[in-house]
Amino acid sequence: MQQPTGDTIKSDETLLEILEALYELDVPTLTSIADQVGVSKSTVHRHLETLRTQRFVSKQNDQYVLGLEFLRFGGAARERYPFHRQSKSIVQQVAHQTGEFVGFLVEEQGVGTFIYCEMGPEGVPSDAKVGQNLLLNQSASGKAILAHLPEDRRTAILDEYGLPPRTQQTLTEREALLEDLEGIRERGYAYAHEEYTDGLRAIAAPAFDAEDEVIGSLVVAGPIHRMRGERFESDLPELVTGAVKEFELTVSYA
Repeated sequence: MQQPTGDTIKSDETLLEILEALYELDVPTLTSIADQVGVSKSTVHRHLETLRTQRFVSKQNDQYVLGLEFLRFGGAARERYPFHRQSKSIVQQVAHQTGEFVGFLVEEQGVGTFIYCEMGPEGVPSDAKVGQNLLLNQSASGKAILAHLPEDRRTAILDEYGLPPRTQQTLTEREALLEDLEGIRERGYAYAHEEYTDGLRAIAAPAFDAEDEVIGSLVVAGPIHRMRGERFESDLPELVTGAVKEFELTVSYA
């Protein structure tokens, strides 16, 4: 999501783009990866063979897939957050209570990342999953965090990433976003009306540490026909904010 600077290494950028293609493509063959990245098949092959010898990539017939070796790194990255186990517990609890998609988002370098997600029995599939990155202006979970960052940090993030749309409903005007963030601070939770995924609405509440600094947000998302009326306007906000208070208590006594 960040633009390369003069201090980056071109071959490393290519390698990361290849990994991104492996993650995104439905059929990650040598040809399809080369086409997506925009480099020669020979270049892609050399990178993939290097990754394969270290078990970061596996080859199945003519397709390449991400290797399980990445689990070591992903697990270590998540464990940097001392509250990750408590976030898993509260996500599972709320998904069971609501039947919808529930996730816990954290912010790093101005970008939101889900460290836990759970799909309730009635949840609608989307591309939101563990490790999924999103810009903070594009979702309820991101806005819940963005609203409670220090003003100078919030300004720096908006200056760096801008306000690109994900859907036609995404807030892309800074004045409108700042007004929305002020409302989030006042009521204690954020709404998103099809701002991240068409047809879905979401409610998210920020979570704070003992120093009252925002450390993440808990979000519930579901289809419009279920996310409306009293359920959307009062029942779910009460449930989500209550769950976050429970999460904060368990973290403070961990």
